[in-house]
Amino acid sequence: YTVPKQMESKMAADSDPESEVFEITDFTTASEWERFVSKIEEVLNDWKLIGSTTSKPLEKGELTSGVWEEKSDEICFADYKFSITHHYLKQESSSDKDIKEVSEEDVLPETMQDMLSMSNDFPPRAHCLVRWYGLREFVIITPAANSNAVISESKCNILLSSISVALGNTGCQVALFVQIQQKSRRMYIGACEGPGVRTDFEMVHLRKVPNQYNHLSGLLDIFKSKIGCPLTPLPPISVAIRFTYILQDWQQYSWPQQPPDFDALVGGEVGGLEFGKLPFGACEDPISELHLATTWPHLTEGIIVDNDVYSDLDALQAPLWSVRVRKADNPQCLLGDFLTEFFKLCLRKESIDEILGRSTFEDESKDHADISQALQKLTEPTSVHMPRLSTMSNMVHSARKRMHKHRRIEESPISNEVLNSILLFLFPDAAEKTGDLSNAKCSSSGGSNIAASEEEWNLYSQFKSAPSDSLTYKLTLCLCMVNFYHGGMRGVAHLWQEFVLEMRYRLENNYIVPGLSAGPPDLRCCLLHQKLQMLNCCIERKKARDGGRKQMSENVIAEKKLSNNAGKGTTECTENKEFEKENKGESSQQRSWDSWSDSEDEFFECLSDTEELKENRQESETKEGTTKGDKDEGGKKDIQKCKPEGRLHQHGKLTLLHTGGPLYIPLTQEPAPMTEDLLEEQSEVLAKLGTSAEGAHLRARMQSACLLSDMESFKAANPGCCLEDFVRWYSPRDYIEEEFTDEVGDKVLRGELSARMKIPGNMWVEVWETAKPIPARRQRRLFDDTREAEKVLHYLVGLKPADLTGHLLPCILHAALLKVKEEESVEDIPSVRKIIQQIISHASKLLRYSNPDIKKLEELISQITASETIIARSRSFKAKFGIQKCERDDEREELERFVSCLLEQPEVPVIGAGRGPTGSIIYKLFVNAQRATTLTPIDDEPVKPGTSDEYKSSSAASEFPLPTGREIILRTTVPRPAPYSKSLPQRMYSVLLKDEFRLAGAFSSDTSFF
Repeated sequence: YTVPKQMESKMAADSDPESEVFEITDFTTASEWERFVSKIEEVLNDWKLIGSTTSKPLEKGELTSGVWEEKSDEICFADYKFSITHHYLKQESSSDKDIKEVSEEDVLPETMQDMLSMSNDFPPRAHCLVRWYGLREFVIITPAANSNAVISESKCNILLSSISVALGNTGCQVALFVQIQQKSRRMYIGACEGPGVRTDFEMVHLRKVPNQYNHLSGLLDIFKSKIGCPLTPLPPISVAIRFTYILQDWQQYSWPQQPPDFDALVGGEVGGLEFGKLPFGACEDPISELHLATTWPHLTEGIIVDNDVYSDLDALQAPLWSVRVRKADNPQCLLGDFLTEFFKLCLRKESIDEILGRSTFEDESKDHADISQALQKLTEPTSVHMPRLSTMSNMVHSARKRMHKHRRIEESPISNEVLNSILLFLFPDAAEKTGDLSNAKCSSSGGSNIAASEEEWNLYSQFKSAPSDSLTYKLTLCLCMVNFYHGGMRGVAHLWQEFVLEMRYRLENNYIVPGLSAGPPDLRCCLLHQKLQMLNCCIERKKARDGGRKQMSENVIAEKKLSNNAGKGTTECTENKEFEKENKGESSQQRSWDSWSDSEDEFFECLSDTEELKENRQESETKEGTTKGDKDEGGKKDIQKCKPEGRLHQHGKLTLLHTGGPLYIPLTQEPAPMTEDLLEEQSEVLAKLGTSAEGAHLRARMQSACLLSDMESFKAANPGCCLEDFVRWYSPRDYIEEEFTDEVGDKVLRGELSARMKIPGNMWVEVWETAKPIPARRQRRLFDDTREAEKVLHYLVGLKPADLTGHLLPCILHAALLKVKEEESVEDIPSVRKIIQQIISHASKLLRYSNPDIKKLEELISQITASETIIARSRSFKAKFGIQKCERDDEREELERFVSCLLEQPEVPVIGAGRGPTGSIIYKLFVNAQRATTLTPIDDEPVKPGTSDEYKSSSAASEFPLPTGREIILRTTVPRPAPYSKSLPQRMYSVLLKDEFRLAGAFSSDTSFF
């Protein structure tokens, strides 16, 4: 018996389970296409687009003025990535009452309702699908950024099938589109399904317009053949038409902004601009095109004729005119360029010496080395970058001389003429100096043309910049102008070097720096402004001290002559002689001060030693006097020997408690002015002392220097005083007086120190015990103006252009904002005022820190440039529409309102269309451009539209150019596909351009009765 081969193979397959599984094909596994459809359904479910949603009917213009939002996600078809996006107009859902009025079966999807809406035709600013179909909500599936376009017909059909299945499975009634072909062509196909109805979205896109479809009659033929209505009396077809005319050549309307003359320098002007004024305006016309749209909104098929032979569509007879403008992309603006170039300096790292070459303060002897003066050079101090004041008598002159010697005229960033003009603008008192400049007063006004209103002063404190009439503010404007017109960063370094030399010269010769408010540094301003104020304080102190010493020396000489003439050997004469000796010593110190021969530290140490010797001598004399006689009499003699000094004036009511004499208010030293960086350093030092008892005590001692000075001045002015007397004048709250009745019955006031003054180890008590009766003029200075002045100058010399620009950036932003506000006040533009408020809000938060964020500063500059561009557009409109030439007030107001709307809105309707004053001006603009194209002479006054004769004249019609684009929307409601089907909306949008022809159709059909 032989087993057949077939049976044998079957038995082998049954015995091998692996081969059995390998041959089975599982048809229940999902394919890539099914996964793709499932992913679409999942996204639609996540976005809650399932079922029907009812919203309020669209209002007129809502598709343009409303708020659009979108959601995005990614889906894949195998390894091909797509992006799915949901676009929707944010609206409030309609109430339940509105929904219950109509049954769900009779309600069409919102997409079909929007197709018939005529209130939002031709929206000026919207998604292309919104413009073509009038939809308020839709979903688009597009190939991802790195994916290839869907071009083949089979792939397009697969995608269309996918969305159809997804819509049917989910019950979604939102229109779903798929982008096909190249993205630049904007080709979409899609579908929308409702209960028993379906709308297919189809599109045709050609490069040229077919001749038979170049008019309304041909498009109507396409529309009728597509809907294929079986009814013999065809339902009426509504027509909406818009023709667009583009004006690009403005002809005689030249841009009013004149470019600056970079080489001009006339009467204090640089680059055609006056010092202290920022430039403003666009260098090119910020308006590139004007689009005029003439619209026939509601027409029917039989009312109007438009075929290849004749057309009733005359732009001058259109019932609606509207205007759009195309703005120039990033027009060059002067103020924006100024700010941008100045801001770029913040990113540079070069120092002044690296930019200009050799140091300005380099020793001149290096150029003329002489071996005979070698020993003399060994005894002189070494040359440092910032020399001592004692060597500055000829330093400024020699530095300027070397600068001009080593820098050829053609290599100098700033010419001498421009430099002198700038320095004269910064220091106007230089022109008034005829002899002694020491009489120059501290000026709080820099001669700025901008009125320092209260708002502007608040603005500088918010920006932490400087007052608009200050030297710092004017210096910022000059540096910005020099950076833009005269050498860039080298010019900035050159001007800054000259500025620092001027500061040194003024300090040496006691000349007050103009354009700075009197008093201590204003911490609301930028650090550089505080430094200049500190330098002014140093000059004022030095000037007052030198003047006081000269006056004191004159008094000493006069007093000496009187004492010699008296010839009496009384005690009073002896005391006068001793006093003269002291004054002589001070006079000798004055001579050493005037000669600048000693350093400041050594000078004050010598003065301190003299005071200590004098005090020791007075103490020894007092001890001898008390041991010879009675203690009370010796005490009185001691008080009498201490001659009162440094009195300002007598106090009105207070008397000394021990002696009963009047209490005098002393001359005291003013507290040391400090800039914010010095305050930070002091705070850090005090914080490092810790919280221990020893650290707290040391911190209190460091902070009591001013208190010690005031106590010594008080003791010198009031011999025989006590701590209670000082507290009654210095801190009245710490002296408590109580009224009580004495033994006789009279009411008497008795006072005592407050509780905090009686605490053991109180700082006031310790300082009082150590204080000596020394008048303020002989005390060690609380404010060492010489040292502080050197520190300020050293700080200024060490600044790099980047650091300098960083300090002055708030000032230039402040100045730019004031310029924008000044220009906006003339134009009155609400959007610019809103931007200004945003800039102030952002800048006040950003500039309060020392190192603001670079990107946020760039955003501020961009906002200022945007404001400048808007104002330039306003001026361009006013120049083109001739607002200033209008004689009638009502026409001028209408034109101003029209221009204001053009700046704020994407499209502005023209009141009266072509017959109104605005339409007449627009008509003249197009006619003149057309005449220039055809080489026809341009008349001053073209024929005004509006007369019946003109419309009948073919020559008048030919003066108006042909439309650049034509848009036509056809709508109707017909049963489809059968006569008994439900009447559903049909729509076709067409656009005809010179190099484009597009048809976007939405055709609905009944899926229940077909």
